[in-house]
Amino acid sequence: MNGHWLDALMPHLLVAPILLPMLTAALMLLLGRRMPQSQRLLGVLSTALGLGIAIALLAWVKESGGTGAVGVYLPGNWPVPFGIVIAADRLTAMMLLITAIVASASLLFSAAGWDKAGVHFHPLFQLQLMGLNGAFLTADLFNLFVFFEIMLTASYGLLLHGSGWPRVRSGLHYVALNLMASLMFLLGAALLYGITGTLNLADMAVKIPQIPTTDRGLLHAGAAILAVAFLTKAAVWPLNFWLTPAYASASPPVAALFALMTKVGLYALLRLWTLLFPPTAEGSAMFGSEVLVWGGLITLAFGAIGMLASQQVGRLAGFSVLVSSGTLLAAFGFGQSTLTGAALYYLMSSTLALCALFLITDLVERSREADEPLPPFDMDDESLPFPVDMLVQEEINLDDQEDALIGRAIPAAMAFLGATFIACALLIAGLPPLSGFVGKVAMLTALFNPYGLTDSVATIRPAGWALLILLVLSGLLALIAFSRAGIRFFWAPQDRPAPRLRVIEFLPISALMLLCLLLVVRAEPVLAYTYRTAHGLHQPDAYVGAVMAATVRPGQGPLKPPAPLPVTPAVSTTPLGVAPSALARLRPAAESLQPPAPLQGLSASRSQP
Repeated sequence: MNGHWLDALMPHLLVAPILLPMLTAALMLLLGRRMPQSQRLLGVLSTALGLGIAIALLAWVKESGGTGAVGVYLPGNWPVPFGIVIAADRLTAMMLLITAIVASASLLFSAAGWDKAGVHFHPLFQLQLMGLNGAFLTADLFNLFVFFEIMLTASYGLLLHGSGWPRVRSGLHYVALNLMASLMFLLGAALLYGITGTLNLADMAVKIPQIPTTDRGLLHAGAAILAVAFLTKAAVWPLNFWLTPAYASASPPVAALFALMTKVGLYALLRLWTLLFPPTAEGSAMFGSEVLVWGGLITLAFGAIGMLASQQVGRLAGFSVLVSSGTLLAAFGFGQSTLTGAALYYLMSSTLALCALFLITDLVERSREADEPLPPFDMDDESLPFPVDMLVQEEINLDDQEDALIGRAIPAAMAFLGATFIACALLIAGLPPLSGFVGKVAMLTALFNPYGLTDSVATIRPAGWALLILLVLSGLLALIAFSRAGIRFFWAPQDRPAPRLRVIEFLPISALMLLCLLLVVRAEPVLAYTYRTAHGLHQPDAYVGAVMAATVRPGQGPLKPPAPLPVTPAVSTTPLGVAPSALARLRPAAESLQPPAPLQGLSASRSQP
């Protein structure tokens, strides 16, 4: 293997994406508001280092080979399932990399002045990254809730960053709905803990098949309540009316970072659903599949109609998030490995495109006059509606200064904005030759031809045909909506001055567009990675085995853990409340516990792929 230096850093490297932004935020608070330039520089350096760590983790899981490359870290050196567990597989590494890329682009863009619109922007930004990374890395349900709350608490401050009544109003709606979702999260987690006796996801996956049939209803109720919390965060209809106003009113770098928020909810759903309810789970196989599929399809349709009805670029971008979320949820719900792999490719493409679109929104709006009114609509007026009436008539070849309109050079800033706006439109609509088209074709190929070049013929569900129709229609409606917006902001205005485009604004948008182009050029290896990732998700034995096999470091373990509180388990258990099969696996680790050496610090464990 060529990554010996990565092996030397593992498994301690796993906790770096959590500790780095946490320590950076603490240091920023110590610096105070009187050193804004130092905070900005520290934030950029920390985010760049986080990007390097994400690339290193992706390289490690890729070089480890196979679909079961899983790194495991035990922060407190407690045996599984008693202590906190940090785990990283192919899906985790991919999400960490996407988070680092989006965060780097958003933070660079904010350096143009948006970070000065309010207080504590940079500490909140780093805490948001800490919550995002922790949610992707954690391997137990309670710590998933903790990182969700860190992420949401930071997002409350970032959403209200700045001023204005629309931002406050949408922010209050956002806070209220997410507090309700957090309550549902706690209720669902409590029910699953009561029925399984554990919060460790891998241990929960082991115990669920042992639950008696009489208690399956309670298990499904807990999973459904937990799913409501995740579906709220994933902005699934009808729980998504908060998203468009909130994202449209947020500052552009914050909205670009928020493009990841719905992906966290989708990640949690995919992780828990494939772990707890795989096709091999007797009595609970593929529980909730139809709800996920049809919920995603309705969200996709709702988002497409919302795009067509949007008159502002910010709202158009917000409804584009709903289209992406609905497409991914419907694809995940089919439970097919190849379809999930294609959807993960689409996830990367759509996230980068949405991030760039939110950043472009600020530049497009900057080119408008603040007091530009919309033309009144008169039912008795037979003239063509806006914006066609604003176009220059064919017989007019001179402007007000008697200068020829033909042959006039387009300002560089407007040319750049127009090109990137068209690229975002093609990516979101799924048109060739960009990565949005590749992702949609890969999904439809996996849906209608899952067996490849064989004589086998797949049976297409009605939901599959519905997904095909909605993907085509949503692309058409997106194309209409973006074409109308492009005509309004780039074509119809003649006397509007070109916006001033700074280098710090040009760089992140260009980088995101180049990455989308790279996804097309390197589509084959990227799809190979996502297919292997999906295969590991739908066959979670390697993940479960790696987490459960993690051992404490001898001689540095904690004190013997206390006996759990007496509970009434739903499965056949020992007097300690642990299933016999799980106790047999834990006995060697328990016998290896020794009194701790004085203050020897944290230790870690790594599973072999």
